[in-house]
Amino acid sequence: MATHVEALTGVGGAAAERVSVASQRQLIWWRFRKHKVAMFSGVVILLFYLSAIGANFLATADPERSDALLNLMPPQPIKLFDETGWSPHVCAITGQRDMMTFKKVYKPDCNIQVPLVFFTEGYRYKFLGLFPTNKHLIGVGGDFKTEETLFLLGTDIQGRDLWSRLILGTRVSLSIGLVGVALSLFLGIILGGISGYYGGYLDTVIQRLIEITRAVPTIPLWMGLAAALPRNWSVLQVYFAITLIIALFAWTDLARVVRGRFLALREEDFVAAARLAGAKPWRIIMAHMLPSFYSHIIAATTLAIPAMIVSETSLSFLGLGLRPPAISWGTLLQAAQNIQSVATTPWLLIPAVPVIVAILAFNFLGDGLRDAADPYSN
Repeated sequence: MATHVEALTGVGGAAAERVSVASQRQLIWWRFRKHKVAMFSGVVILLFYLSAIGANFLATADPERSDALLNLMPPQPIKLFDETGWSPHVCAITGQRDMMTFKKVYKPDCNIQVPLVFFTEGYRYKFLGLFPTNKHLIGVGGDFKTEETLFLLGTDIQGRDLWSRLILGTRVSLSIGLVGVALSLFLGIILGGISGYYGGYLDTVIQRLIEITRAVPTIPLWMGLAAALPRNWSVLQVYFAITLIIALFAWTDLARVVRGRFLALREEDFVAAARLAGAKPWRIIMAHMLPSFYSHIIAATTLAIPAMIVSETSLSFLGLGLRPPAISWGTLLQAAQNIQSVATTPWLLIPAVPVIVAILAFNFLGDGLRDAADPYSN
């Protein structure tokens, strides 16, 4: 007759024995591995964060370097072969003045091939902010200069390389998501746990605080805060201010969910047993009550990160968040705020692509983690 473990897992023998003695983390990992879309999304997110860590290494030019003679150049696709075989290169871009509109028009000239070289030297930077180096993944060879001939995603209106700025912007936009979610998760769990576990006066105060926070209209709030931030603040100060503000208004949903679960769980037998055994309230909350709904916390966290990314991108796009010279996905999209830019220079919309990909990846990853952490899911 099949054992209870065999009935739940669909395996028998040694495999069933292995499942019966596995820890909760092992069970979650084994279930998560079956979710192929979530696994792929996890790889995508990992690549995003690795790109953010090595942003300067992946950049081809100094993201702050501008050249009015190279403004609004179109992207240069990489070609891996020519008539001789393997030969990574890009076609040179030549510009001429349109005598009808007096605008500069760029055209690729594949008669001039700009060879690509890997692990080459370029502008100097500090890797991880600690180690000075000038090594970069991609550059150009021969007598060409990378800053003047290689524009993988084109340039903006000031002649700055869009690929390099997009890679550096990834670091800011993704880190705001992580830091903001960490703060909101901390506030949501702590305040929601206190409200649900203790009840009474503390519960009333925290719930009124949540209601006041949720009643504040978002757009006027952002406009007021954008006007209140001192203009002489550094990019780092504005970054932390925006992160803190977003986090302070994103914890209320999780706090209410935690409160509701704690109200139901505090009367359960295992909580009463922990009290009788002399466990402190914080140990009961963190070691006994929270693990019982890990699946919801994981889902809320993975859904909150893309919400933070969208908030930063939207606010910066509207001029209410990070401001130049800060580089983020939102500030990059500011260049595509009018129809003319979209029609004549569509590559300025490219920063919207990583926003969409990152949000989808986080959502799929959250679905997989939620299912893996839920003991009642099949």
